[in-house]
Amino acid sequence: MLKRLHIQNYAIIDELEIAFNAKLNIITGETGAGKSILMGALSLILGDRADPSVLLNKEKKCVVEGVFATEGRKVIKQFIKEHDLDAEDELVIRREIAANGKSRAFVNDTPVNLEQLRQLSNVLVDLHRQFDTLELGESVFQRDVLDAMAGNAELLQQYRAIFQQWQHTRHELAELQQQKDQFTKEFDYNKFLFDELQEAGFRENELEESEATLKLLSNSEGIKNTLNKVSFELSEGDQPMVQQLKQLCNQLNAFADIHADIPSLLQRLQSAQIELQDIADEIETLNDRVNFDPQQLEQLNERISIGYKLLKKHGVKTTADLIQIRDNLDNKLQAVLNIDDAIAGKERAALKLQEDATALASKLSAQRQKQVKPLQDTVNKLLGQVGMPNARLQADIQPYAQLQEHGADNIEFLFDANKSNRFEPIRKVASGGELSRLMLCIKSLVAQSLDLATLIFDEIDTGISGEAAKQVGIIMKDLAKKRQVISITHQPQIAGKADAHYFVYKEIRGEQIKTNIRELSKEERITAIAQMLSGEKPTAAALENAREMVMN
Repeated sequence: MLKRLHIQNYAIIDELEIAFNAKLNIITGETGAGKSILMGALSLILGDRADPSVLLNKEKKCVVEGVFATEGRKVIKQFIKEHDLDAEDELVIRREIAANGKSRAFVNDTPVNLEQLRQLSNVLVDLHRQFDTLELGESVFQRDVLDAMAGNAELLQQYRAIFQQWQHTRHELAELQQQKDQFTKEFDYNKFLFDELQEAGFRENELEESEATLKLLSNSEGIKNTLNKVSFELSEGDQPMVQQLKQLCNQLNAFADIHADIPSLLQRLQSAQIELQDIADEIETLNDRVNFDPQQLEQLNERISIGYKLLKKHGVKTTADLIQIRDNLDNKLQAVLNIDDAIAGKERAALKLQEDATALASKLSAQRQKQVKPLQDTVNKLLGQVGMPNARLQADIQPYAQLQEHGADNIEFLFDANKSNRFEPIRKVASGGELSRLMLCIKSLVAQSLDLATLIFDEIDTGISGEAAKQVGIIMKDLAKKRQVISITHQPQIAGKADAHYFVYKEIRGEQIKTNIRELSKEERITAIAQMLSGEKPTAAALENAREMVMN
């Protein structure tokens, strides 16, 4: 519950603090005194966007702070734990708007963003403003009413998780099918390219090696002639070089024992002779291996021609590039075959999730259907209590053609104000006053199912008076037995039910008009309610009537 609200430098509020009662809190005051300004300030700590124009003093910051008693509520403890906030017996929410327009929010002095603030406020307070009755005609609100009464929160959470998985899987399936379509379009062309490369059957470095071999074969005749000539000069000529060196070695050998330097020279000359002999032998062997082969030459030219065409076609330069392209094409062709398996697997997963979602949606629908009669009976009874005895509410549930994020139900609240048995959607037929009373009846019913510690009504009693207003006050009083209710009202019948009555007024400070608020004593309450009944100078009858309202 909201224990205290402190407001500083907001609109025409200089500074004020309100300590609220745990039960029914009523706020009254003349039109324009600033009652709705209080709600505007409160909405800041509930996550509404900040407007720098609300600063009374443009050189100071605006501060709105609310102190909430959490009363050990699990949902609050869970929120504090999830967002790593300081856990205390009280929850202090503060909103600051700086002079430059920048806004900051704090929970127990820890900075939070607006989304976190909204999430927290949703489990702390239900704030109903005068024009929020328009929500009553919206299908989202109507569905939320039935879900709240049915206690569908956990089931709805399970359903949404499955539904989102299903949608995600369907998206993945659609992407796989698009890939398959693309693969199928490219399959024939890729198959042609692959078969062409596969038929060529190039091994690693084949083109590079073939070019080298082709060059050798093309010059084989010249190479063989040269090898023959060199071999002849070394070993077979009139004066073979090897033989000449051998003779020179024999000549030097005769003086090897006489001159000390000759043995080393002789050894070097003998080495040269041996080396030349080895060269001559190798040339002869090489000469035997070099042969001109026209058939091989033709085969090489054919392979290289095929290779050059493929290199040019694919815009690459090496055999390795062609082999890589062939392998990539093979992978693409295999992917076409494998994607059918992937699609089949994804289809099975999507079907299973759809079945699970459908089963949960059926449970949701059944739970909602169970609440239709209790909703209609209770609300229609309350409508009679608030001065609309001829009004009737019906909840119509029709299935959607396909599952939605919230289930399979299209929910529409229908309304008949005059027992005409012509039920129409609320948004089309209900007047402002009817909407206000209808909203109060529904919220009083839903509040029994929701874990909300505080309900706030900002002039929900618009368009009613007399006995209807009295009955609205009774409903609010009954609501306040189990939770805190804060209501701004112009109706004396409602004000008379207050456990704490606050009066909003304007006062002149210096040359400025400021809004202030104070809690009224019992006698002050009687006077204020009498003034609401008969004017600024209440009659004795009005005072007596007001006293009766307060005492009862």
